[in-house]
Amino acid sequence: MTALDIWNYLTELLSGGGDWPLHVFFVVLATLVAGSAVRTLIGKLSQKSRSTDNVVDDAFFDSLVTPARGLVWLIGLSSAAHIAGGHSDSIIFESIGSIRNVGIVLMLTWFIQRFIRCYVDLYIKSKTEKGEHVDTTLVLGIGKLFRGTVAITAALIVLQNLGVNISGLLAFGGVGGIAIGLAAQDICKNMFGGFTIYFDRHFAVGDWIRSPDREIEGKVVQIGWRTTAIRTFNKRLLYIPNSVFTTIALENPSRMSHRRIYEHVGVRYDDISSLPKILDEVKSYLKNHPDIDSSQTLMVNLDEFADSSVNFFIYVFTRTTIWTEYHDVKEQVMFEISEIVSRNNSEMAFPTRTLHINHEMALEDMKQI
Repeated sequence: MTALDIWNYLTELLSGGGDWPLHVFFVVLATLVAGSAVRTLIGKLSQKSRSTDNVVDDAFFDSLVTPARGLVWLIGLSSAAHIAGGHSDSIIFESIGSIRNVGIVLMLTWFIQRFIRCYVDLYIKSKTEKGEHVDTTLVLGIGKLFRGTVAITAALIVLQNLGVNISGLLAFGGVGGIAIGLAAQDICKNMFGGFTIYFDRHFAVGDWIRSPDREIEGKVVQIGWRTTAIRTFNKRLLYIPNSVFTTIALENPSRMSHRRIYEHVGVRYDDISSLPKILDEVKSYLKNHPDIDSSQTLMVNLDEFADSSVNFFIYVFTRTTIWTEYHDVKEQVMFEISEIVSRNNSEMAFPTRTLHINHEMALEDMKQI
């Protein structure tokens, strides 16, 4: 015999005679006391569970408080209504059993949904505090998948308790699903795109992504089943349908291993004799720079004879990938290159033009004046 059967047995005894409004009052009072007791008990168990490193019990008790109290009130009020229904001819009391069963399913579903959400949040938080790597996008995606499965299962159980033929509904879903699918192609595409994002893991929440095919660039804020939210660098939110990511090329600069410095420097043609020494000093400086990764490609070479300068280029990679630190390193490199050019009695080139004048024509012009 279950607790619910015992409860119903006691209420049937109470409804057998006497002052039934008083019986209803005592049932409601007992429900109030039971609800407070359940809240106190679960609260103490929750505090005790926090002394352990296991996040499962924390999520369990944190999620149980409100649904448990709701379940106590549901059983208590349905029992009070059952007592009142024994002394009333109103047809509304005939539905008490179905309402109670549906309510129990909803309370259980509410608890499971809260538990999944709470567990996911605590799991990510605990891993982050310990300094361990956690794939936030995948964990959140699995959590949403379980919550969706629970919601669909609960909906089917509720419909069955309400007398709806589930077999016929499923058959209708098989036949009508084609029409619904055709009418909701974009929604289905976006949902499958969301699955692709979650399981391919080309990017995650917090990553900087950009697409050379579209004007998409920014930091991923949220990945939903239908859309992905990106905050652009001008601090605006951009919502992109997930199906877009299955058809475009996408870069993930957040996962780069190095940042590249690729610059051209020009010196005057008058200083071309000093250029070999300049190139050697620049290359030596870059190889010994603590923020330049010399194990990567490192090139300092003459590049071209331009109109007003002799150009060479530097091609190196920094150890840091942080945008601000990268520019600090690049600034140091550019200033040092300027100093190396100056130490070799040379100058940076700038656009110039030389005008050649015929001396004989110039003398004739002077005589005419």
